[in-house]
Amino acid sequence: MENILKFLIAVGKLKKKKRRGWELRGVKDPETIADHTFRVAIMAWLLGEKRKLNINKIIRMALIHDICEIYAGDTTPYDSPLSKKNEKEWKKILNKWPRLSKTKKEKFFLEKYKKEKEALKKIIFSLPKNLRKEIKNLWNEYEKGLTREGRFVRQVDRVENLLQALEYWEQNKQFEMEPWWIQIEELVDDPILLEFMEVLPKRFHRKKKKKRK
Repeated sequence: MENILKFLIAVGKLKKKKRRGWELRGVKDPETIADHTFRVAIMAWLLGEKRKLNINKIIRMALIHDICEIYAGDTTPYDSPLSKKNEKEWKKILNKWPRLSKTKKEKFFLEKYKKEKEALKKIIFSLPKNLRKEIKNLWNEYEKGLTREGRFVRQVDRVENLLQALEYWEQNKQFEMEPWWIQIEELVDDPILLEFMEVLPKRFHRKKKKKRK
């Protein structure tokens, strides 16, 4: 029980860790990683029911998909482009979806994966062997999209991010939405999630984003 308590205290840190992408964009009082995780889990459950997937597995996967960020931090696709620029140039970069070559994408994924894998080991080290194995396997399935559930939760994560961006846009119409629509076009193809996204422009009074040719 002491080891489980230790794990829970570590996970509790996510309730205070702000999502880096929103901080970079200057969002006032942005959501925490725990905030994001909560809605991803709810969304994965509700929409996963329509896909007839393993809901028990989906919810567990959603709950642990970002726990490595306790120690690894919240990495964004913009970290590499921004590191080479000064803060005055950040806004221009953040208003566009970063276009990376296949080689750079693979390098970015491997570096992020390695860092987060080590962080995960540190987080689950004190847990019972069966729990360590389950969490490690679920995280791996999510990160690499090894199963239907893993691929689904990865896409739910992107859609929840889009929903949050729209909520911030509703508060501040100067908030640039273009990068999120591009990301969705490139990374989301699940039919249920595409159907869900059809209602977003209606709710947020936006014209539907035209698909790029």
